[in-house]
Amino acid sequence: MGRRSKYSPEFKAKVAIEAIKERETLTELAKRFEICSSKIISWKEEFLKNSSKAFAKAESDDKKGQQETQRLYAKIGQLQTEVDFFAEACEDAGLKFK
Repeated sequence: MGRRSKYSPEFKAKVAIEAIKERETLTELAKRFEICSSKIISWKEEFLKNSSKAFAKAESDDKKGQQETQRLYAKIGQLQTEVDFFAEACEDAGLKFK
């Protein structure tokens, strides 16, 4: 089993962003955040490698939304067919139907 990290994803992202900005050296960042510079390097690389996923999620959500819309339109069609069937059945039975 892997060791659980004591650093939150938010903290890692904050450190990685600071490293990407390059306003301070790795040594300065390591001292400021009280971590070793190798962690900063690996978090920065991981952040850059996975940054495109932030934009891919929107496309995935949009596709799910389109699928849900299609499902709901199909349900509306089914319900409308049932209403029409029962309206006709009521008329055939001599019942009033609005």
